[in-house]
This record gives sequence, C-alpha cells and structure tokens, in this order.
Amino acid sequence: MPFQITITDIIDITLVALILFQLYRLIRGTAAFSIFLGVFLIYVSWLVAKTLKMELITALLGQVIGVGAIAIIIVFQQEVRRFLLALGNRYITTSRFPLRKFFSSKKDDPKALRVAEKIVRACESMAAKKTGALIAVGSKGSLDIFSEGGEILNARVSAGLLETIFFKNTPLHDGATLIEGDTIIAARCPLPATDQPSIPSGFGMRHRAAIGMSEHSDAIVIAVSEENGTVTVAVSGQYRYNISINELRNTLLSGKLQEI
Repeated sequence: MPFQITITDIIDITLVALILFQLYRLIRGTAAFSIFLGVFLIYVSWLVAKTLKMELITALLGQVIGVGAIAIIIVFQQEVRRFLLALGNRYITTSRFPLRKFFSSKKDDPKALRVAEKIVRACESMAAKKTGALIAVGSKGSLDIFSEGGEILNARVSAGLLETIFFKNTPLHDGATLIEGDTIIAARCPLPATDQPSIPSGFGMRHRAAIGMSEHSDAIVIAVSEENGTVTVAVSGQYRYNISINELRNTLLSGKLQEI
C-alpha cells in the first residue's frame, strides 16, 4: 500500500509543531529547557525501540514514560502555569476584573490613558530621583493572592501617592505595589522571584521579583532601579531593560512588550 499523506495528517503535524514551538518559547533560557530535551530524547528513543521491536528496551522506557505526565507536571509546574495563563489571556474574556477596560489595546480609551499617565509620571519622576520602585499592574486576572503579607490600601491611583509609597523613609517602600483598574489595592507586598538562570548578574532582587511576578500572573510589572534610575518592564516572563518612558506608556496601553 503506497504511503499517503492526508489533510488530517497535515493538520496533526502542524498542531504538534505549534504546540512544541509555544512550549519552547515558554521554557527557553530556563533550566527546564535542558530537562525538556532529556525527556524528549527518552521519548524518541522509546519510539525507535518500539519501531525496531526491541522489547526489553521498549518495556523499560515505557515504564519511564508511563509516569512521565506526573513527572512533567512536577518539574515543569511553573512553565505549565505560564502556558495555561497564556492560553487564558488569549482566549478567555471576563467582565469580572475591571482592569481589562483600562489597559487594553485601545490607546484612545480616555480611562486607560489617564491611569497609564499617572503611572508613567510617577515612574519618570522616581527614575530621575533614582528612587527604587516595584509596581505590578494587573490585567485580566486578580492580584489579590499576591496582596497577602502586604498592606491593603484600596486607594485611587495617583502619581503623588505612588511616589510617596516608594519614598525610602516610608514604611511601605519595601516590596511591591499592586494596581488593579484605577485602584492601588496593596503595597509592601512580597513577590515570587524568578529562577531563570539567564538573568543578568547585575539584576537585583527587585528586578528578579518583577520577572518572577510576570511569570506567575498576567500582570505588567515595572521595576525602577535605585542604582542607575533605569526602568525595566516584565510581561509573561519576558522583560525589557532600560526602556524609555514612551515605551513604558505603550506597554501599559497595549498589554505587551514593545518590539525592538
């Protein structure tokens, strides 16, 4: 019987390629990438052994693959979370969280512009004064879980209030400030730090927390360096260092990092 490729086969191959590509984008630059290669090689070896009818090796590798799903969930729990979050952000819409209407791709939305401008003005001023800051701006998901351990504020966003929070002599300047919609919900919040091995050695805990928070949520996270006054923004585990104020504004309004 001649070998035939049907339209279903083409769709199947295309979908697998897309899934693998998205998975690669999520884990590239992390320690999980090397582990993924190891798992992939084991699976390929199992397929080869099965094709060649090497029963002993097939049985041995089959046992390893049999518990592979659980092992992958344990080892790649952070990447699995990021992958599901990316799917949710792209395909799920909800009216429960008000920030969606504030920070969207509609740059002519007056509410989005007003809130973004307040955050941008505060970051510009703090960068000029080399005042360290860490701000997480929520998108579709709630940031309430990250407010535990912080100080609940529920105050209207303003540039002056943000600068006051991060003034080095105030009790709220350590940790992150969380913003949803036009409300500062909490300050002095501890955030999860990233474990990406490719992070520059010059990045301190503030920048690592910004990247880590973006890995665990759909928030846009801004870090202002107190050493050199640079502004870094992180989204979905990716980051841009030393961005301009205009780039920060565009990121807040579009919800994604600006291409360079």
